[in-house]
Amino acid sequence: MDGMVNVDVTLERLHEIADAFARRDVDGIVNSFAEDGEFRNAKGPDFWGQSFKGKEAIRSYFTPLFATASDVAWKHTSEFIHGNRAVTEWHRTATLASGERQSWLGCDLYTFRRGLIMMKDTYIKVVA
Repeated sequence: MDGMVNVDVTLERLHEIADAFARRDVDGIVNSFAEDGEFRNAKGPDFWGQSFKGKEAIRSYFTPLFATASDVAWKHTSEFIHGNRAVTEWHRTATLASGERQSWLGCDLYTFRRGLIMMKDTYIKVVA
């Protein structure tokens, strides 16, 4: 062993990912995932929501999201890391093309491998 520690995730890495979301940077978001990474959206047909596996599937979710809600924004309020797992808490707002305003509280449960997202599992509360 050469004395180096394999760090899967750091606060700096979580902030880089948050910044990609803040910029609505699809490439930055997609490249935060491992090739075999998975994004589980809070909404969807299954009890876990809807799953997008692999970079192209993940891209297929975020590209139209930013096209239909150009002002979508996440304000991160808290985060913590334990081993290769991390949690971020946030407030998301958006205006849909229909004019509907969305305001959600949520969190993402992450699993990382060598700095890349293996799983991003999203949970929300819809603020009415």
